[in-house]
Amino acid sequence: MRVMVIVKATKNSEAGTLPNEKLLAEMGQFNEQLVKAGIMLAGEGLHPSRKGKRVHFSAGKKAVMDGPFAETKELIAGFWIWRVQSMDEALDWVKRCPDPMPGEESDIEIRPIFEAEDFGKELTPEASGPGGAPPFEIERQQAS
Repeated sequence: MRVMVIVKATKNSEAGTLPNEKLLAEMGQFNEQLVKAGIMLAGEGLHPSRKGKRVHFSAGKKAVMDGPFAETKELIAGFWIWRVQSMDEALDWVKRCPDPMPGEESDIEIRPIFEAEDFGKELTPEASGPGGAPPFEIERQQAS
C-alpha cells in the first residue's frame, strides 16, 4: 500500500523559518533509512502558504485566492509518499522520525493513497484517462 505522510504546518513553518543544520542532517539520515528500506517513493518540503494559490470551486465557478491561508493547523509543511505493507508499518516509521518542528507542537498525519483496485468496476477504460491507463499507473509507466 502507498501512504502520504503529511507534516503539518506550524507558525514557524508558515513564517518561513527554515530548519537548522542539525535537523537537516537528522532528516537526511532518516530519509536515507527510508530509501534503503525501499519505503520512500517521494518526499518534499513546501514553501509557506503565502507563496501559494488556492482555487475554490463552487456551483461550476472557480475563484483564485492568493496565500497566505488561515488556519495553520490545516496546512501542510511537507510530505512523503511511502510504499509500506500496512498502516502499522507506516506508523512505526513515523515514530522513528526526528521531530520536524523542534520547539513547537507539531503533527504528522498518515493517509492511505487510493489504488486503482479501490475503485472497482467504476474505473472503466473511459474513466481511467488517455490510452485506458489508470492515472495511478502513470508513475509505473514513466519508470519503464
